[in-house]
Amino acid sequence: MISGTALVAVLAAGAVVAPMVMNDDAAPAAAPTPTGTPFTVSAAPTLPPAPEVTYYDQVGPPAGSPLNPVEPLSINVAAATTGTALPDGLIGLSLEATDLADPSLSGDNPEMVESISGLGRPLLRFGGNAVDRRFFWTSADEAIPGNLSGDKAHPVRAVTPADLERVNTLLEAVDGQIALTVDLGNYDPARAADMTKYAAAAFGERLVGITVGNEPNGFAKTGLRDSGYGIEDYLTELKAYAAAMHAVAPEVPIVGPGTYEQTWWGPFAEVELPQKKILSFHHYPLSSCEGADPLGEPIMANLTTRHLHDHANNFRGKAMEPALTAGLETWIPETGVSACPGSNETTKTHASALWSADYALSAAQMGISRVSFHSSLITCQGGPPMSAICTGGGYLQPNGAVDERANYYGMSMVAEMPAGEFLKLDTAGGGLAYPYAVRHADGSVSVAVVNNNNPETDAPVDVTLELPGKALTGTMSQMTGTSYATQDGTLIDGAAAEGTPAAERLTVPGFEYGSSTQTFPLTAGTVTVLNFTF
Repeated sequence: MISGTALVAVLAAGAVVAPMVMNDDAAPAAAPTPTGTPFTVSAAPTLPPAPEVTYYDQVGPPAGSPLNPVEPLSINVAAATTGTALPDGLIGLSLEATDLADPSLSGDNPEMVESISGLGRPLLRFGGNAVDRRFFWTSADEAIPGNLSGDKAHPVRAVTPADLERVNTLLEAVDGQIALTVDLGNYDPARAADMTKYAAAAFGERLVGITVGNEPNGFAKTGLRDSGYGIEDYLTELKAYAAAMHAVAPEVPIVGPGTYEQTWWGPFAEVELPQKKILSFHHYPLSSCEGADPLGEPIMANLTTRHLHDHANNFRGKAMEPALTAGLETWIPETGVSACPGSNETTKTHASALWSADYALSAAQMGISRVSFHSSLITCQGGPPMSAICTGGGYLQPNGAVDERANYYGMSMVAEMPAGEFLKLDTAGGGLAYPYAVRHADGSVSVAVVNNNNPETDAPVDVTLELPGKALTGTMSQMTGTSYATQDGTLIDGAAAEGTPAAERLTVPGFEYGSSTQTFPLTAGTVTVLNFTF
């Protein structure tokens, strides 16, 4: 649902953005809480000789910085899981449904393959505003209906079975998965079922879900339905779509409702459908475009505060309540810093990379299994500035190159972490530092620290880390940036590329061989992933 023009670029979840701003201080209502389990870390009675290591050389703060002191950060990692997991394939890209017709989405496109591969085993989600307005599925070479309209930057596009086959070559090249959205704005369950049938055949097990309509809670406001359209009308239509889709592909889950309005989540969780359901919602936390909510305005001061971190958790906690009660998996198939049109203080910045990493990790720790950041295939020049990727060339004249923006690197830092179970933490201090710990299948433990302190003015934070066992190795990878506002300056391990492979990473500075206590500094404005073996 991103749009872009030569003057402004729109990144929006719907025509009405105000309802997406959630700054309610009320805590989420009680819901079943995931429960973890304790574990033990075995250690050899005698330590083998310490290996020779090369220490990681962190980028320090800029010369002459005032270096405001930051309270030391203590992290105590318990030998117990939380009951939630960092899943394989957490990170994804959300694209417009019409992008399915874009020939650049192909396994034969090395630029696209390389870019998408930097997001692990990603989920490509197709939906956005386009699906109900300027998208037409046909398996019979039909003419595009005259009631659909677009513009030069966002043309009406027909999508065919051949397009799905081409997109599948990209999924195979990156070992990714796909989620689709069918058109509900132009009511046609039979056409949706036809698309579902062909999609199931083209993608097989890589097709992990289909959503019916994009943000149907906004249909009455955008003219796709009359003014009285509400949740009950949606559920009636959803049941008709679900029945038709189940008849041709019973194994494909329905993902929904895909709305930003809370009142729709519970009814979807409770409705009976013949196929598996996955609860989904959209979230753009800084979408008070005109500043009616000062804390929800897309400005740097809001993006870099603990308030945003805490209130994002609050909003998502409210969505998790009906999902947990109903025993449903939960996705955020569409998110970003803001749904406001055009550029603002936060777009394309290093601060957006820090936010993206923290948003994804905190979502997974809550139990959310998919987080897709809304993006665009429009050119970087004139295209949506909030997009994680964009294409090279003049405006609307792509030259085949695929470029990555700062937020992409925050996503990549999380995507490259192996799957595992989150561990319980006791933490204190650290200013705006947010730690997470994950235990992997091989028994190693990763500790990720999103250090959101100001890279221009704040001193490195001194970390004391208590691990659940005596570490024999400790390596790290780090994302850096010289300031919150820097654009095109976000790096991972010193390069504008995905991080160093795990086996080649350097050792944490000051690593204490055979000790469960590790102390080290972390530069402000960084995302650091540390991995320890025992």
